[in-house]
Amino acid sequence: MNDKPVEIDPDGEMDLHHFHPRDAKAVLREFIEISINRGLPEVRIVHGRGRSVIKKMVLDELGKNPDVEEFGDDGANWGATRVRLRIRG
Repeated sequence: MNDKPVEIDPDGEMDLHHFHPRDAKAVLREFIEISINRGLPEVRIVHGRGRSVIKKMVLDELGKNPDVEEFGDDGANWGATRVRLRIRG
């Protein structure tokens, strides 16, 4: 098991398939914070579709985050969510 920290360098998209489910919530929060600090108005989160535990967690977290203006499925792709972020300042 590799416990080294992973550096998050958002380019507007985060694929949570690369992270253990127990880490996904913290990764999502960090991704949103970094994206806002970089001034990204919209991001895309890939989480999987169907009865994805990670998708449910993503939607729950986005719904509670005051920095999230709006979010929803990425068109017909239920395995990803588009998120519009509030620009601070």
